[in-house]
Amino acid sequence: MARSESIDKSLLQTFVPVNALSGDHLDRLLDQQEVVHFPAGEIIFRKGDEDNNTIYLLKGEVDLDSGDGNCQRIGAGGVESWHPLDHVQPRRSTATAVTDVSVVRFDSSGLDAILAWDQSAGYVILDINSNAAYQDDRHWMIRLLKSKLFYKIPPGNILEIFRRLKPLKFKAGQAVITQGDDADCCYIIKQGLCEVLIKAEGASDATPVALLEQGQWFGEDALLSGKPRNASIIMTTDGELMRLNRKDFDELLREPVVQTLSAADARELLKKGARWLDVRTPDEFEQSRLASALNMPLNVLRLKARLLDASKIYIACCDTGRRSASAAFLLNSAGIDVRVLDGGLLANAVTLSDLLDQG
Repeated sequence: MARSESIDKSLLQTFVPVNALSGDHLDRLLDQQEVVHFPAGEIIFRKGDEDNNTIYLLKGEVDLDSGDGNCQRIGAGGVESWHPLDHVQPRRSTATAVTDVSVVRFDSSGLDAILAWDQSAGYVILDINSNAAYQDDRHWMIRLLKSKLFYKIPPGNILEIFRRLKPLKFKAGQAVITQGDDADCCYIIKQGLCEVLIKAEGASDATPVALLEQGQWFGEDALLSGKPRNASIIMTTDGELMRLNRKDFDELLREPVVQTLSAADARELLKKGARWLDVRTPDEFEQSRLASALNMPLNVLRLKARLLDASKIYIACCDTGRRSASAAFLLNSAGIDVRVLDGGLLANAVTLSDLLDQG
C-alpha cells in the first residue's frame, strides 16, 4: 500500500454523494482526501473492519467477497464505482485488489459533516430568498453563509444565528473594537466598509492591513481563543453592523439538542405508526434504502416539509446521523416530531438489514 497525489475536483464530482456538494464545500472536501495505491492481491479492507472510512475506486478492479460464496467484481469507471465500496460498518465483505488499484479515502464522519453543512446552507438560502422580510438583507446574509467561521457552527444552528444578530449603526471614523481590549462580541458588516489596523509592539501608530466589506465577519478570533483583541477596527464609511454577543456565540457553537433512537427503539416506534425519513441525496437513496422510507433530502426540506403529517412521528436517517440531526432540528422547529437514528445507517446496517432494499 502506498499513498500519493491528490485527485482533482472534476473526478470527485463523479462520486455519490460527493456530487451533491456545492463548489465551496467540494474544495473543503478536497483538503481531506487521501489517495492510496494497492498492488494486485493486497487487501484493502476485511470483513468485520470498522474503519469509519468512505472509499471510492479510482483505478483498477476490486473483488468484494462476503465469505458466503458471493463475490462481486467492481471496475473503476463502472456505475458501481460511483458509489463507495461496501459502504457499511462493520464491513460486510473483504475487498481485494485484483489488479493494481488506486482508491480515494475520506473519513465518513467528516464527509457527512460537510454534506450536512452544505445542504443545511441550501435550506437557509431557500428561506432567505423566499422570505420578504429578508429582501434588503439577502446579499450579505448569503455571502455570510460562505464564511469559514460558519464551518465551526453546527448546521442546525445556522438559522438561529440570524435570529440572534442585533443591528447597530456606526459613523465613519468610529472605532468598533480596539486592539488589546477583552472580547465580548463579534460583528458582521451589513452595510459599509471597515478598516483593520494593527499596532506593532513599540510602534507609535497602527498600520492599516485590510479593508472589510459587506457580509464579512470580524472579532470572532478573540472569542474563539479567549485572548484580547489582536487588531482595531475602524469604520471608513457610515454603516450598519450586526452584533453577536459572546453568550450567544458560545451557545451556537454547541450541537443543537435532538432526540436520538437506537435501532430497536426505532422498530418499536415504526410498529406504532412512525415513518422513516431518509434525508440523503436521491442517488444515495436509490442505491440502498430502508423499506417504505420517505426520501426528503436535507437541502429541500423547506420546500417539501408541508408534505409531512404533523400528527406522525418521523425517524430521520442518513449515513452517520449528522444530516439527520440537522433535519430533525429544522423540522422540530417547524412543529414536526422528528427523532434521529443514532449512528446513522452505516452503524446500523447489520441490525436493520432485514429492512434494507438494495437499488
